[in-house]
Amino acid sequence: MIRKVLVANRGEIAVRVMRSCREMGILSVAVFSEADRKSMHVRYADEAYCVGPASSAESYLNIDKIIEVAKIAKADAIHPGYGFLSENANFADKVKKAGIIFIGPSIHAINTMGDKLTARELMIKSGVPVVPGTEENITDNNRLKEIANQIGYPVMIKASAGGGGKGMRLVRDEKDVVSAYEMAKSEASSAFGNDAVYIEKYIEGPHHIEFQIMADQHGNYVHLFERECSVQRRHQKVVEETPSPLMTPELRAEMGKRAIDAAKSVDYIGAGTVEFLVDNDLNFYFLEMNTRLQVEHPITERVTGIDLVKAQINVANGLPLPFKQEDLRQNGHAIECRIYAEDHKNNFMPSPGVVKSISEPLGLGVRTDGYVYEGYEIPFHYDPMISKLISWAPTRSEAIERMKRALYEYKIIGVKTSIPFVSKIMEAEDFVEGKYDTHFIEKNMDFLMTDDDCSDYCEDIALLVAYLDYTEKMKLDGEHTLDTKKQNSEWKEFARRRNVIRL
Repeated sequence: MIRKVLVANRGEIAVRVMRSCREMGILSVAVFSEADRKSMHVRYADEAYCVGPASSAESYLNIDKIIEVAKIAKADAIHPGYGFLSENANFADKVKKAGIIFIGPSIHAINTMGDKLTARELMIKSGVPVVPGTEENITDNNRLKEIANQIGYPVMIKASAGGGGKGMRLVRDEKDVVSAYEMAKSEASSAFGNDAVYIEKYIEGPHHIEFQIMADQHGNYVHLFERECSVQRRHQKVVEETPSPLMTPELRAEMGKRAIDAAKSVDYIGAGTVEFLVDNDLNFYFLEMNTRLQVEHPITERVTGIDLVKAQINVANGLPLPFKQEDLRQNGHAIECRIYAEDHKNNFMPSPGVVKSISEPLGLGVRTDGYVYEGYEIPFHYDPMISKLISWAPTRSEAIERMKRALYEYKIIGVKTSIPFVSKIMEAEDFVEGKYDTHFIEKNMDFLMTDDDCSDYCEDIALLVAYLDYTEKMKLDGEHTLDTKKQNSEWKEFARRRNVIRL
């Protein structure tokens, strides 16, 4: 049985995994770069080891060093979180060869689903709907034009080994297809070390809907329903919610079945996510499968009541899933906003720096998964996401209002954050009505970039002015009082008059 877990990650996801470990009585081991020495996950863990300089390539992506630390710490298992090495089959292979449990799927599943062309071919064989497109790497410009014309514009050129919007180009006209193809290949090579690309028909106005999958080592598969992830900027999710406003019971049942079929096709084990594109006629198409925990997993936890990290660890321990599909229900509505240290007024540039003050929202139905604290310096070396804010309520409209309240209470001073931007998303008519697709931000950018007032700064300014006024009065009182020991307390005088105390 697993008694000690090394978390091969940083930031909020590392802390989140460690929290579940602590509840299970499992010790946690943190790894950190020199830039993260004072990070929250280092403080929270039972043990912590430095694995290299600030550069990810020399620290969080240093496979041999991480495994070396796991051996030194005598960790039974490694949890990769998301990002970094979470979908690296070579890492999973080396972990297992070192005699350590990898909390994740098999190497075969990671490899198969990690290559979009291979996954696409497998989905076709498994009867899972896919977007019309190619099944092979495009290497010739003439062949590129021929296929694009056959599919019909607009088309999407995508990196076979891609993800997170990298190596992806939308092409609406034949005159742009070659330059887009070359840029996609170049970016894919730089980001993934693999320049293979393929072409898909671009679905106009699509909804990005994903299904959470859990599977154990005994052949049991379930889905934990869908997440609507269509609020995106540059193919990066910004806001997620569950249930999806688009979903019908019939569509949910069919997509859930297809998601399980996709997982079964690679004998999947553990937590994974099958992503789909859904058009306005409710036709759905397989997009990709992420063989790891997703950033947005907390909203699924909130509506199902299942701790997905605990479920991952139990599956890795060889235990069967304690629930069946018919046992699972969606209770209420949950929304997640990703909070970034970035300046949305300056082309969303990262905003690293020292957090001078932070006040996180509390109250019924509010959860914050974060890692920054007062005095912490957010480094510039890594992704600028600093927390995830989750709201839950019995209905969608209540969940939106609760999120607006939580965002109002969320105060971070010292760095610019995306709180004002996501607050405007909660007010946008298309979002409130649930009538939005992946072009939501693009269509509503003018509204989202407006400032209604100075609410984000007025309280801070008021506090500073009040403090300056207080210190000025203290100075004046000091100048007008020769003997401070003889100063009387107005509260004491009042009490004496009311015969409350006798001194």
